[in-house]
Amino acid sequence: MASILDEYEDSLSRSAVLQPGCPSVGIPHSGYVNAQLEKEVPIFTKQRIDFTPSERITSLVVSCNQLCMSLGKDTLLRIDLGKANEPNHVELGRKDDARVHKMFLDHTGCHLLIALSSTEVLYVNRNGQKVRPLARWKGQLVESVGWNKALGTESSTGPILVGTAQGQIFEAELSASEGGLFGPAPDLYFRPLYVLNEEGGPAPVCSLEAERGPDGRGFVIATTRQRLFQFIGRAAEGTEAQGFSGLFAAYADHPPPFREFPSSLGYSELAFYTPKLRSAPRAFAWMMGDGVLYGALDCGRPDSLLSEERVWEYPEGVGPGASPPLAVVLTQFHFLLLLADRVEAVCTLTGQVVLRDHFLEKFGPLKHMVKDSSTGHLWAYTERAVFRYHVQREARDVWRTYLDMNRFDLAKEYCRERPDCLDTVLAREADYCFRQRRYLESARCYALTQSYFEEIALKFLEARQEEALAEFLQRKLAGLKPAERTQATLLTTWLTELYLSRLGALQGDPEALNFYRETRERFRAFLSSPRHKEWLFASRASIHELLASHGDTEHMVYFAVIMQDYERVVAYHCQHEAYEEALAVLARHRDPQLFYKFSPILIRHIPRQLVDAWIELGSRLDARQLIPALVNYSQGGEAQQVSQAIRYMEFCVNELGETEQAIHNYLLSLYARGQPASLLAYLEQAGASPHRVHYDLKYALRLCAEHGHHRACVHVYKVLELYEEAVDLALQVDVDLAKQCADLPEEDEELRKKLWLKIARHVVQEEEDVQTAMACLASCPLLKIEDVLPFFPDFVTIDHFKEAICSSLKAYNHHIQELQREMEEATASAQRIRRDLQELRGRYGTVEPQDKCATCDFPLLNRPFYLFLCGHMFHADCLLQAVRPGLPAYKQARLEELQRKLGAAPAPTKGSARAKEAEGGAAAGGPSREQLKADLDELVAAECVYCGELMIRSIDRPFIDPQRYEEEHLSWL
Repeated sequence: MASILDEYEDSLSRSAVLQPGCPSVGIPHSGYVNAQLEKEVPIFTKQRIDFTPSERITSLVVSCNQLCMSLGKDTLLRIDLGKANEPNHVELGRKDDARVHKMFLDHTGCHLLIALSSTEVLYVNRNGQKVRPLARWKGQLVESVGWNKALGTESSTGPILVGTAQGQIFEAELSASEGGLFGPAPDLYFRPLYVLNEEGGPAPVCSLEAERGPDGRGFVIATTRQRLFQFIGRAAEGTEAQGFSGLFAAYADHPPPFREFPSSLGYSELAFYTPKLRSAPRAFAWMMGDGVLYGALDCGRPDSLLSEERVWEYPEGVGPGASPPLAVVLTQFHFLLLLADRVEAVCTLTGQVVLRDHFLEKFGPLKHMVKDSSTGHLWAYTERAVFRYHVQREARDVWRTYLDMNRFDLAKEYCRERPDCLDTVLAREADYCFRQRRYLESARCYALTQSYFEEIALKFLEARQEEALAEFLQRKLAGLKPAERTQATLLTTWLTELYLSRLGALQGDPEALNFYRETRERFRAFLSSPRHKEWLFASRASIHELLASHGDTEHMVYFAVIMQDYERVVAYHCQHEAYEEALAVLARHRDPQLFYKFSPILIRHIPRQLVDAWIELGSRLDARQLIPALVNYSQGGEAQQVSQAIRYMEFCVNELGETEQAIHNYLLSLYARGQPASLLAYLEQAGASPHRVHYDLKYALRLCAEHGHHRACVHVYKVLELYEEAVDLALQVDVDLAKQCADLPEEDEELRKKLWLKIARHVVQEEEDVQTAMACLASCPLLKIEDVLPFFPDFVTIDHFKEAICSSLKAYNHHIQELQREMEEATASAQRIRRDLQELRGRYGTVEPQDKCATCDFPLLNRPFYLFLCGHMFHADCLLQAVRPGLPAYKQARLEELQRKLGAAPAPTKGSARAKEAEGGAAAGGPSREQLKADLDELVAAECVYCGELMIRSIDRPFIDPQRYEEEHLSWL
């Protein structure tokens, strides 16, 4: 079993443990504990494949999880590593002594080229068993192949490059189609493109790599024993666009750029690192005589693709004339050199050897090493064994290397998922920026670390870098959690103090005016930042105190507006007698509570503008809440003050339709004090119904009486239906008004007469006007001359009443005649009724045997029945059922009682003593059976159920009972 070494064993043994700390100011600080709970898995893990070849292994290639190896000189073994238990043997069919020189497998794992030492080339496709010779390639010893990763498919390779031992580069294309005996050959074409030379002439093309950059440019890197050539160009348009002829044609007149080294191994090898299949390579490594040239590939550079080049020189005992390296493979951060007895891994970032893996002698010397780009596995082999290297988490500790190189961005990139390592990188970057006097960048980095808050803050204070300190505090504030309110209050308060101190120091300095404006803008940006809004709102009280202590009223108002603390803004304007600005704030934000609070102040100074604002808000304001402000304002009694209050109250009543009693009462009081002419109009508009007026009638009566508004008092009396009081008060004002009041109780003639007598007495006794008294008699038909005569004095002669007495006698005579006529009509009507009764006693009806009940349609004579004069006939029980639903509830109850009593009464037996006793008992203790039947007939048979009022009342009754509608509906379906 091979030994396993860890790449960064030394760095892991020196892992630091960061202890958590807790700053005294309460700023959160959490450390990370880097505890290794289990043994770290090495980056490169070697595994010997459980395989014993039947013959010696001469060559091995792996690509896309397809492994091909040549055994001896005539056997090809192919293994799909996904199905390792199904190997495939193919016989090459060679009878000569030619051996396998090299094998080449494309990136899809489908196309295999076998170069023989006899300058022949064989082609084998993954999906076929046939070994096909390439006739056009004969005579060329193939040393390298540059596969076309952009156009190569399982059925075709697309244009590829072929390098030979004679220094020639050919372009070729292979097809996997098999057309039978006379079908097309697999090599579609094979044409020369270029010849690589060294100082002594043509040199073998040791490696070929053809790629296409993201910008569409194509490039080819070819190596000889001592030189590395670069061919760069953009593919031409047209049919030749997919080939390489145009790329090499650009270098027909001049050689391509190259790198050359003096020493030579007699061969060289080039390796690329590609992050993903079919993507552009990122790095290269070239194994040559002087060492390994490695670096990055930059496809955007116009002159050379190679960048960040470095040469790793072979250590003592390795190189030409000693133990030459046999192969090189490149991973993301390492290149691995294959020597005859070991594998050495070198970190491309530091150039240090991080792995020396020795192989046991029993396996024989190592032959070659290849990499499967699709899986990242590395394969090494001897003549008798095959080994595989797994590469696991190669970038695990790369961040430390980048950190030591001060390449902080790359260090953070490779430890992004490891918070403890990321914190270390950020802390180192912050220290580095601080030493370089890049304080703002340092503050941003410190804010992301878990370093002690006090140490960082004191560090910036000692350096007098308040701007950087503010940046640090802001970043810390942005990273706080919602539950860390105390820390947020401290940070926001400290930041506010820093900004205010700086603004105070800069204010008044003309030379620092621009800096002052810039600082003010930053302060305002901090106060209005949405990220800090929650914390600023929680700390608004302390921030306002700071602003007040610095006397910065401008920013106090600015901050209050941002926090929507409009109460503070309005209070500030009111304190500075800027009442119109205060009203503008109130009108802009339309907060009813603020209007209620500040209206008592504003109405004293800008009453008209305030009332306009109230009217504009309309129903959003509760007028009841504004009455105290209006009361305080209108106590002065000035016309302007009362008029503004009346204007708003009238708006509430007339426009908003307010029905609140307090509002109407207050409007009444304003009318009574300031606009008496409008008082009576308001009362009359409110109506005369006591249930529909919205003011307090008793309050209105008292108010009108206090201010001497008698007409208004009369109206209120009328609404209260206190007509006697209304007439008494009206007589003090106007007799006509009293007459109007006297006619109001239309249904109570006695009261009307009493009221008119009051008017007549007043006219006769107070005004001593006989003509007016006579006019009263004419106005009220209830008054007679005899009713008013007692009111006249004794000295008045009869001449004054002559016309009235005559009119009264005529009226009495007419009334007597009317009574006589009514008596005569009553006598005639009584005679007609007696005559009709006599006729009714003699009326009868005839029932035929075939007559049937109008309800059940059964013969009528089978059961007791009723016969009506209209001709309808009913069984007694049928009539009972038809009449019962139309009777009111109390009659239905009476009907059930009568039926119960009839059922309980014994049936009489004609001429028996028992019947006489029953009749006597009924006469003594209750109604007789005949009386019960008569009462029942009166309820049931008073009128025909089809012709009487019962049928008329049932006209709006539905034909189907609503409770039975659903049942009836279903019966019809």
